[in-house]
Amino acid sequence: MSEATIESTAAGQNPGYINRELSWLRFNERVLAEAENRRHPLLERLKYLAIFESNLDEFFMVRVSGYFEQIEQGLNEETPDGLNPEEQVQAILDAVKPLRDRAAKLWEEGFRASLERSRIRLRRPTELEEPVQEKLAEWFRREIFPLCTPLVLWPNTSFPFLSNRSLNLAVVLNDESGERLARVKVPNGVSRLVPVPGLRGTFVWLEDLLAEHLDSLFPGMEIRASYRFRVIRDADIEIRELEASDLISMVEQTLQKRRFGDPVLLEVEEGMPEAWIKVLRRGLQLDPRDVLRVEGLIGLDGLWEIAGLDRPRLRYRTATPHNPTWTGSPEALFDTIRERDVLLHMPYDSFRAVETFVASAANDPKVVGIKQTLYRVGSASPIVESLLEASSRGKQVAAMVELKARFDESNNLVWSRALERAGVHVTYGFRDMKVHAKLCVVVRKEKDGLRTYTYIGTGNFNPNTARTYTDLGLFTSDPEVGEDVLQLFNYLTGYARPQSFSHILVAPIDVRDGILDRIEREIEICRQTGKGYLAFKVNSLVDPEVIQALYEASQAGVQVDLVVRGICCLRPGVKKQSENIRVVSVIGRYLEHSRIYYFGNGGKPECFVGSADLMRRNLDRRIEVLAPVRSRGQVSYLKGVVDACFKDNRQAWELRSNGTYRRVRPKAGDAEFVAQDAGFANPASEVM
Repeated sequence: MSEATIESTAAGQNPGYINRELSWLRFNERVLAEAENRRHPLLERLKYLAIFESNLDEFFMVRVSGYFEQIEQGLNEETPDGLNPEEQVQAILDAVKPLRDRAAKLWEEGFRASLERSRIRLRRPTELEEPVQEKLAEWFRREIFPLCTPLVLWPNTSFPFLSNRSLNLAVVLNDESGERLARVKVPNGVSRLVPVPGLRGTFVWLEDLLAEHLDSLFPGMEIRASYRFRVIRDADIEIRELEASDLISMVEQTLQKRRFGDPVLLEVEEGMPEAWIKVLRRGLQLDPRDVLRVEGLIGLDGLWEIAGLDRPRLRYRTATPHNPTWTGSPEALFDTIRERDVLLHMPYDSFRAVETFVASAANDPKVVGIKQTLYRVGSASPIVESLLEASSRGKQVAAMVELKARFDESNNLVWSRALERAGVHVTYGFRDMKVHAKLCVVVRKEKDGLRTYTYIGTGNFNPNTARTYTDLGLFTSDPEVGEDVLQLFNYLTGYARPQSFSHILVAPIDVRDGILDRIEREIEICRQTGKGYLAFKVNSLVDPEVIQALYEASQAGVQVDLVVRGICCLRPGVKKQSENIRVVSVIGRYLEHSRIYYFGNGGKPECFVGSADLMRRNLDRRIEVLAPVRSRGQVSYLKGVVDACFKDNRQAWELRSNGTYRRVRPKAGDAEFVAQDAGFANPASEVM
């Protein structure tokens, strides 16, 4: 697929601002296009299809549910492009249906035959020979039957609770009293992809096996039919000041409430009779428009199980990141950072450098203190283990753990308690703001006194995402940057209220103003010299003030290059508004996650990296940090990262003025260029 098809002109009235939700759906359409892209290995394409479905689920759980709440509360606030909540929901649903149909068609017509050719065979139980069916039946009786609990749906005095994202069978039954409807949940905690005994590479779906053995769950009843369905629920439950004594209790209560969020979407198998859909819909208190009829497989996120099969030839070749030699010993590591700032670009540079930095600090007798922010660290964290080790060795360790990191709250609660038990000073930030900054400061006692070694990153301290996301990290021993970050930690852990910082930009204090001031400076330089240049690489561009400033820069003649992976509400290429702005999105093997802010500054370029995206939530409701990159070589490297995205003619998508995207193709005579492939050839950690 060479073009993303969702139009942005659906109902919006502000031509200068692309609808945020439709822009996100275009991003997910680009993910789907990579599932269609035969340049990727088969199982990697399957991952893109599973990611598409998981993304869409979360979109309904978080974004669409918010509009439902606005409608229920009678709020009529318009989006920046002029849609009220009812219009926004309708625009979303109109765009989602063809996307989901396209994904279903891709699975049925694009993948099944390819998997078959690769000796990965999916069968219905009835397609197998009788002795094999008997073995599967025995396995079902032993392993699955005890986990199944049929529930009456109709007729019933009350409608049972249906859990979020669970896969279910709606079973039509009949006896002397007439027809009835029951529900059987496909057990979770059991592999959905069931290997067929004695037939290597052959599988059945668990829901198909369950459908074949419904008679064992409803003895004495006639099984008329069964239909697959699932429910998506609101998972964006706010952390409110309930009757909780502290933030930990509030988060625990929020996690309990999330399980019971209101339904927002009902997905049903195409062919389910309207009468039974109505029973489900009324029981869930959903409108007819909130029903999505799906051809073929329901719950495409189940494809992760196929994608996880041990078939190396159907995957990307293993890529080996660069591991700097100076990480070999604590002394060499700190000597290197003391001599020069070090830039990392994951996954091309190994994340082990960051893990070694914290581990070295934990074991180095010269280190007296470590301060660290933790946002999404995962269930297994070498970083946290090093903080525990440091505390056991008597070092002063402080950790700012963000308990409100959506869908990672449970992990963070576990780690926060382990850190507290080890004697670490643990704080949890603010009730009304998330701490999203990625920071670590090591205080080391050296011959000339205490010295700070600071790490500021764009990505989480998470070894898993460090292998699959592109992120940047900056090590520096600059005492002024270290002092700024220590002041910020005092703000996070105590009552300090800094008004500004000397060298770093911090949201919500001055990131927006810092960016707007530098855009204005670029406009003035362009007016004086006829030349101006801005280049930003972000995940999302939504903030109206920044968008307006970029329009003004374009109108003044400043060339603006934007690499925006996901949501982009700016409309490029419009005459007399944004004709000097170009926007690309790169969707590839790695999730583009780094943030770069480059200002031409009249030939003396200024560059920042950090955690902040150009969204209201990042600029107004989160603690974010952007750090200056001062090495000329590293500034040039970062400019090259942006340039590579615009040079990419295989994985880049160009945003057009009508809000649609076009895949960039090699021109006649041009060599193919993939930005992410080029990243391994020039490790940032070796750039001076």
